[in-house]
Amino acid sequence: MKDPNFHPVEALRLGSQLCFPIYACARKITTAYTPLLKSLGLTYTQYITMMVLWEEQEITVHDLGERLYLDSGTLSPVLKKLESMGYVTRARKKEDERVVVASITEEGRALEQKLEHVPEALACQINRKKAVITQKEAERMKKGLYRIIEALND
Repeated sequence: MKDPNFHPVEALRLGSQLCFPIYACARKITTAYTPLLKSLGLTYTQYITMMVLWEEQEITVHDLGERLYLDSGTLSPVLKKLESMGYVTRARKKEDERVVVASITEEGRALEQKLEHVPEALACQINRKKAVITQKEAERMKKGLYRIIEALND
Protein backbone atom coordinates (compact mmCIF):
# COMPACT_ATOMS: atom_id res chain seq x y z
CA MET A 1 0.00 0.00 0.00
CA LYS A 2 1.24 3.45 -0.92
CA ASP A 3 2.12 5.88 1.89
CA PRO A 4 -0.30 8.85 1.59
CA ASN A 5 2.40 11.19 2.98
CA PHE A 6 4.94 10.23 0.31
CA HIS A 7 5.51 12.93 -2.30
CA PRO A 8 7.88 11.87 -5.12
CA VAL A 9 9.06 15.42 -5.85
CA GLU A 10 9.93 16.03 -2.18
CA ALA A 11 11.87 12.75 -2.12
CA LEU A 12 14.19 14.24 -4.74
CA ARG A 13 15.19 17.17 -2.53
CA LEU A 14 18.70 17.02 -1.14
CA GLY A 15 17.41 17.77 2.36
CA SER A 16 15.16 14.70 2.18
CA GLN A 17 18.04 12.33 1.56
CA LEU A 18 19.72 10.21 4.24
CA CYS A 19 22.59 9.45 1.86
CA PHE A 20 23.71 13.07 1.53
CA PRO A 21 24.59 13.81 5.17
CA ILE A 22 26.31 10.41 5.36
CA TYR A 23 28.35 11.25 2.24
CA ALA A 24 29.18 14.78 3.43
CA CYS A 25 30.10 13.53 6.90
CA ALA A 26 32.39 10.86 5.46
CA ARG A 27 34.17 13.48 3.34
CA LYS A 28 34.56 15.84 6.29
CA ILE A 29 35.90 13.09 8.55
CA THR A 30 38.36 11.90 5.92
CA THR A 31 39.54 15.50 5.47
CA ALA A 32 39.92 15.90 9.25
CA TYR A 33 42.17 12.81 9.35
CA THR A 34 44.54 14.24 6.72
CA PRO A 35 46.68 16.46 8.98
CA LEU A 36 46.75 13.77 11.67
CA LEU A 37 48.16 11.18 9.24
CA LYS A 38 50.27 13.45 7.04
CA SER A 39 53.32 13.48 9.32
CA LEU A 40 53.70 9.74 8.68
CA GLY A 41 52.85 10.02 5.00
CA LEU A 42 49.62 8.01 5.22
CA THR A 43 46.30 8.49 3.52
CA TYR A 44 43.05 7.60 5.24
CA THR A 45 42.72 4.44 3.12
CA GLN A 46 46.24 3.37 4.07
CA TYR A 47 45.41 4.07 7.73
CA ILE A 48 42.29 1.88 7.77
CA THR A 49 44.22 -0.84 5.95
CA MET A 50 46.85 -0.73 8.68
CA MET A 51 44.09 -0.90 11.33
CA VAL A 52 43.01 -4.27 9.98
CA LEU A 53 46.60 -5.50 9.80
CA TRP A 54 47.26 -4.41 13.39
CA GLU A 55 44.31 -6.59 14.39
CA GLU A 56 44.95 -9.56 12.13
CA GLN A 57 48.73 -9.49 11.54
CA GLU A 58 48.10 -11.43 8.32
CA ILE A 59 45.07 -11.57 6.02
CA THR A 60 44.28 -12.52 2.44
CA VAL A 61 43.94 -9.54 0.14
CA HIS A 62 40.44 -10.77 -0.74
CA ASP A 63 39.37 -10.82 2.92
CA LEU A 64 41.00 -7.43 3.51
CA GLY A 65 39.03 -5.97 0.61
CA GLU A 66 35.80 -7.39 1.99
CA ARG A 67 36.53 -6.06 5.45
CA LEU A 68 37.23 -2.55 4.13
CA TYR A 69 34.57 -2.62 1.38
CA LEU A 70 37.28 -1.93 -1.19
CA ASP A 71 37.72 -3.53 -4.60
CA SER A 72 41.07 -4.86 -5.77
CA GLY A 73 41.57 -1.87 -8.09
CA THR A 74 41.59 0.40 -5.04
CA LEU A 75 43.28 -1.93 -2.57
CA SER A 76 46.20 -3.10 -4.72
CA PRO A 77 47.83 0.34 -5.06
CA VAL A 78 47.28 0.98 -1.33
CA LEU A 79 49.06 -2.27 -0.43
CA LYS A 80 51.80 -1.59 -2.97
CA LYS A 81 52.48 1.82 -1.38
CA LEU A 82 52.39 0.39 2.17
CA GLU A 83 54.80 -2.32 1.03
CA SER A 84 57.18 0.29 -0.45
CA MET A 85 57.03 2.14 2.91
CA GLY A 86 58.08 -1.07 4.69
CA TYR A 87 54.84 -1.57 6.65
CA VAL A 88 53.44 -4.56 4.77
CA THR A 89 54.60 -7.53 2.76
CA ARG A 90 52.58 -9.43 0.19
CA ALA A 91 53.13 -13.02 -0.81
CA ARG A 92 51.28 -15.70 -2.71
CA LYS A 93 50.19 -18.74 -0.75
CA LYS A 94 52.26 -21.82 -1.59
CA GLU A 95 49.16 -24.04 -1.48
CA ASP A 96 47.22 -21.80 -3.87
CA GLU A 97 49.18 -19.18 -5.78
CA ARG A 98 45.98 -17.36 -6.73
CA VAL A 99 45.67 -16.23 -3.11
CA VAL A 100 47.75 -13.25 -1.99
CA VAL A 101 48.37 -12.69 1.72
CA ALA A 102 49.20 -9.30 3.22
CA SER A 103 51.28 -9.39 6.39
CA ILE A 104 52.33 -6.64 8.74
CA THR A 105 56.05 -6.04 9.23
CA GLU A 106 57.86 -5.00 12.41
CA GLU A 107 57.88 -1.43 11.05
CA GLY A 108 54.15 -1.72 10.50
CA ARG A 109 53.63 -2.87 14.09
CA ALA A 110 55.71 0.05 15.37
CA LEU A 111 53.55 2.44 13.36
CA GLU A 112 50.57 1.57 15.56
CA GLN A 113 52.17 3.28 18.57
CA LYS A 114 52.97 6.34 16.48
CA LEU A 115 49.29 6.63 15.55
CA GLU A 116 47.61 5.66 18.80
CA HIS A 117 46.78 9.33 19.49
CA VAL A 118 44.80 9.74 16.24
CA PRO A 119 41.32 8.51 17.32
CA GLU A 120 41.32 10.71 20.41
CA ALA A 121 42.69 13.68 18.47
CA LEU A 122 39.87 13.38 15.94
CA ALA A 123 37.24 13.05 18.70
CA CYS A 124 38.64 16.18 20.38
CA GLN A 125 38.55 18.03 17.07
CA ILE A 126 34.88 17.11 16.54
CA ASN A 127 33.87 17.97 20.08
CA ARG A 128 35.84 21.23 20.05
CA LYS A 129 33.63 22.34 17.15
CA LYS A 130 30.56 22.03 19.42
CA ALA A 131 29.34 18.81 17.81
CA VAL A 132 29.61 16.99 21.10
CA ILE A 133 29.01 13.31 20.44
CA THR A 134 28.93 10.97 23.40
CA GLN A 135 30.39 7.49 23.22
CA LYS A 136 26.86 6.09 23.48
CA GLU A 137 25.64 8.24 20.55
CA ALA A 138 28.66 7.26 18.47
CA GLU A 139 27.98 3.56 19.11
CA ARG A 140 24.31 3.98 18.18
CA MET A 141 25.21 5.79 14.94
CA LYS A 142 27.81 3.16 14.10
CA LYS A 143 25.29 0.34 14.60
CA GLY A 144 22.76 2.09 12.38
CA LEU A 145 25.32 2.67 9.64
CA TYR A 146 26.45 -0.96 9.75
CA ARG A 147 22.79 -2.03 9.38
CA ILE A 148 22.57 0.09 6.23
CA ILE A 149 25.85 -1.33 4.92
CA GLU A 150 24.63 -4.88 5.55
CA ALA A 151 21.30 -4.18 3.86
CA LEU A 152 23.10 -2.88 0.77
CA ASN A 153 25.67 -5.69 0.60
CA ASP A 154 25.55 -7.76 -2.54
